[in-house]
Amino acid sequence: MFRTTMAAAQVGIFVLQDQRFKFVNPFLAGLLGYSEEELIGRMGPLDVVTSEYHGLLVEKMALRAAGSPGPAYELEIVRKDGSHFPATILGAPALIDGRPASVGTLLDISVQKAAEQRIRELADYDVLTGLPNRRLLRERFVQLVAAAERDKEELAVIFLDLDHFKRVNDSLGHSVGDDLLCEVARRLDSVVRRVDTLARLGGDEFIFAMPGFHSAAAADVARRLIDVFSRPFEVGGHELTVTPSLGISIFPHDGYDLETLLRNADTAMYQAKEIGRNAFRFYSSEMNSKSLDRLLMESNLRRALSQNEFVLHYQPLVNLESGLIVGVEALIRWLHPELGLIMPDRFIHIAEETGLINPIGDWVLCEACRQAQAWVEQGLPAMAMAVNVAPVQFRQSGFIEVVAGALATSGLEPGRLELELTERTVMHDADINMGTLSALHRMGVELSLDDFGTGYSSLAYLKRFPVGKLKIDRSFVNDLETDPDDWAIASTIVSMGRSLRMTVLAEGVEKAEQLALLRKMGCDMAQGFLFSRPVSAEGMADMLRRQPFISR
Repeated sequence: MFRTTMAAAQVGIFVLQDQRFKFVNPFLAGLLGYSEEELIGRMGPLDVVTSEYHGLLVEKMALRAAGSPGPAYELEIVRKDGSHFPATILGAPALIDGRPASVGTLLDISVQKAAEQRIRELADYDVLTGLPNRRLLRERFVQLVAAAERDKEELAVIFLDLDHFKRVNDSLGHSVGDDLLCEVARRLDSVVRRVDTLARLGGDEFIFAMPGFHSAAAADVARRLIDVFSRPFEVGGHELTVTPSLGISIFPHDGYDLETLLRNADTAMYQAKEIGRNAFRFYSSEMNSKSLDRLLMESNLRRALSQNEFVLHYQPLVNLESGLIVGVEALIRWLHPELGLIMPDRFIHIAEETGLINPIGDWVLCEACRQAQAWVEQGLPAMAMAVNVAPVQFRQSGFIEVVAGALATSGLEPGRLELELTERTVMHDADINMGTLSALHRMGVELSLDDFGTGYSSLAYLKRFPVGKLKIDRSFVNDLETDPDDWAIASTIVSMGRSLRMTVLAEGVEKAEQLALLRKMGCDMAQGFLFSRPVSAEGMADMLRRQPFISR
């Protein structure tokens, strides 16, 4: 019964006497890779345990031989083929033939240890890249700060964010984006020292905690990190060029704890993005002040949208041959209850960064269409209502439906609505945008290219786009009467527009001399302070009745 039971047991069972195996069951012999004959009477525990555990094992065998029971303990076992595995040993003292011995069990805990290791990895490491996560970064940072305080050294925290990473996910898919992040992690890891910590916070954000670095040394590291991105990444059959923006904060000057240093490095990183990306910036207290202003602006913008604090002003678009006002451009203003009228250059960029530009742009579109139809119903001349469309707004999935809804709700004829798009907006993913432009054209909506001449339009695409108007950017009009280059560019745009059967409008006209030159080169339309500043809906209605520019 004893031998049958031992043979069936799925745990290693042994009897020791004089530090030799007196008995082993078949399961233990198989686990160790030896036959029972090789083990019994010829080998002992010291022969199948790694050397670093010999001292512990001798101590435990002595206690069992002395008749002392004890708790289970762990060892590293060596098989006959040299492979290792962790095991738990539980022994009990015994007497065999009147002499001290011990009886015990050996349990292979490889699976348990692997599970524990996996749990630690999930808790401390990023699943995608294998880099430390925020939790492990926080633990290591405590140790780094303690060492920095002891040695009176500085500690650099670098916040790295990939520029335009969302475009990779949107255009090539998240799997390619994930592969790119893994490649970026491998390159970054090759730059850091063993004492540094490189972590991934999530998304495309990477953090470096680097002890012993002052500002000048941190700047050198930042330059090396930017150089890492100079070579394209080969991912999923694509050659991708990606650039980083980095922000740097220094312990103890910019903060004493990780959260403060991370926040300040993040602020500096956004400053690097604002100066053109693919750059680094150090944190300063002035940046923090700007960040607070930005947060306040963002919260106020959300309130402004819900409290209907936005208004539209209108600027006339004048036909240069007749002097008639043939259209108006709708321009948003923020009527703040405490600060008064706020111009769009103070809040539009924040609206674009926070995603508020979509609901704000949709409101502008609906309100402009409503006002245009209201003027028609008042008996005023039918004319074009020009509305600027932000890049993010144009690329939102339901933009065509928003335009159709604004027209249907207001009752405005589609041909009276003119959407102004910058050439950068149109040329970004030009083939994809062609579908949206064509759909709007089929609806009857007019399209114009704003700020023409400042982007990177392809003439081949320009010929295909259903665009009816080109707007000469004000940068070419400002010095039109004094700068021959500006005159040459403006006259070329006019000639090109005429050749392509497009209307050409010059914006930013402020001087009679500019107007005379534009007339001379054959420009069709103009707008600017020479005619009128943007005015309220009531002021614009009065101007439409008077038509004050015909005599000019």
